[in-house]
Amino acid sequence: MATCEENSLRQRWQEYQELERLREHWYWRPGWRVGRSFYTWHLTFDAANAVHHLVRTVQQDLNLPIVDPVPAEGLHLTMQGVGFTDEVSSVDFAAMVASARGRCREIPPFELTLGPVDADAEGVGLLVDPWAPVERVRHALRESIKSVWGEVPEPQDGFRPHVTVAYSATDAPVADLRARLAVLRRLPPVVTTVRAAQLIALNRDHRVYRWTVEATAPFAGPP
Repeated sequence: MATCEENSLRQRWQEYQELERLREHWYWRPGWRVGRSFYTWHLTFDAANAVHHLVRTVQQDLNLPIVDPVPAEGLHLTMQGVGFTDEVSSVDFAAMVASARGRCREIPPFELTLGPVDADAEGVGLLVDPWAPVERVRHALRESIKSVWGEVPEPQDGFRPHVTVAYSATDAPVADLRARLAVLRRLPPVVTTVRAAQLIALNRDHRVYRWTVEATAPFAGPP
């Protein structure tokens, strides 16, 4: 029986076959403007050499002006947004971090498999497998926010773990990109170990995600 991860990959690739045009990723979402940053929890991959090698291989074959490759230091798995940095008080920030660290100490480090390539209208990503440990971490992070604010700013449903390797740079026909991805989907996945979640201040002024790590919540539970 196929897993939920495999079913998602297959369904999304089928939908991609029907896609005619890419959609530019860098349009301004509500609340965003030049100079503004956003607190969000991510899993990052700074020391994941196998992941970096796979991403470089994919990006080399996606050398097209219609996509913006993600730099190695920008690879991430988006977990849970908190709020714009000018709207989160230092007191609330500290309380959320303390709560998240306490909850994450109960979670052991875990392995994730990244790949194969998984694309949609706004970008090219890697499938993340399995989802369960990622969802466990996300639940802990959401509970840490709820413990301070009484509610969580983003819905729980609709979360799909993924790691983006290139964003759509413009509205453009997808046929050439899709043909290249059909070949790249054959690349073998890689495995990496995740040991912490990072609370970052994220900025996107220059059509690339840049951030500073503001806090780290290590995983330290029993294996």
